[in-house]
Amino acid sequence: MARKLILGLAAAALAISAAAASRGARDDGGQALSYGTDRLQAVDYWAGPARDAPLVVFVHGGGWKRGDKRMMDGSAKLDHWRAQGYAVASVNYRLVPEATVEQQAADVASAVAHLKARSGSLGFDPERIALVGHSAGAHLVALVGTDPAYLQGAGLSFSDIDGVVPLDGAAYDVAAQLTDGPRIMHRTYREAFGTDPARHARLSPTLQAGAPNVARFLILHVRRDDGERQSEALATALRQGGASAEVQAFAGTGLRGHAQINREMGDPDYPATAALDRFLAGIFG
Repeated sequence: MARKLILGLAAAALAISAAAASRGARDDGGQALSYGTDRLQAVDYWAGPARDAPLVVFVHGGGWKRGDKRMMDGSAKLDHWRAQGYAVASVNYRLVPEATVEQQAADVASAVAHLKARSGSLGFDPERIALVGHSAGAHLVALVGTDPAYLQGAGLSFSDIDGVVPLDGAAYDVAAQLTDGPRIMHRTYREAFGTDPARHARLSPTLQAGAPNVARFLILHVRRDDGERQSEALATALRQGGASAEVQAFAGTGLRGHAQINREMGDPDYPATAALDRFLAGIFG
């Protein structure tokens, strides 16, 4: 029943997406697009240097209840990825408590489907798409990359995504995070995931990672205990499911390190930038 509900929600969002119009040009050369009727079902898009550029889709964090696509504006990520030859999109999604995590993952998939359907006019290669997400966004891209319901609900499949890069997520196994994660985050996790163990399992990428999955993952984290445990467990589950999954850790601890990997990604002096560059170059060929 839950799976049918997810598919229904995603299909409805995709139907709306097909008729959605551009919200207009941005001052920085990007475009603001709608993929649904809710004001948060929106995505900012910046073209690459060539019409066949690969597309990097970024999903923001914020504890599933805050954050905004505008966090990409003026960031090192945006400038660096475009300089690397990629088109870039930054996705908004509906937020808890007005929306559920299931709806958020469906929103991410619908945003990708909307972009892919408009690739000709937007000017990117629809066959080369990567998902990158930070924090709660890391959880969402990992969920979309492991549970086929979300992409299927948007009319896509795992083969439409070349790679997934979660940045310092720590709710890949919801129940484990509620047991072992920092107490300061437990209220946020309960608000997002509730108390039903069956729902915890459905929303845990680590537990959804039995084959099939998106073929390639790069899981990056800073050196905090829960992030390391969760990242390694997700990678193990993905490998057992037949996917390629690499894990790399970088300097930084606690909330400061958690923010740093997002803020400094794209800075050529930040070591994680080179790791992500190599991964994207490898999957896009």
